[in-house]
Amino acid sequence: MKIVRRIGASPRERGSLAGDTCPDIFELSSGDFAVIGTEATAALDGELPADAARAPHERIVIVSRETLVRAKADIPNS
Repeated sequence: MKIVRRIGASPRERGSLAGDTCPDIFELSSGDFAVIGTEATAALDGELPADAARAPHERIVIVSRETLVRAKADIPNS
């Protein structure tokens, strides 16, 4: 599995000059996506809707609104 490309603007383009706030989205060679975000599993696990589930190996991460909105144009439709 390899990172093929960044989806959306880089952290630097979004104003992160110090490198300490760097949520990011990447497309993988498998076609899946990898996300760098703030780990929030403990805080949000109990907030999941009844029809949502998280496997033991999965984590809930927060990605800033700006990161996702700026990635929207790069996300393929299919």
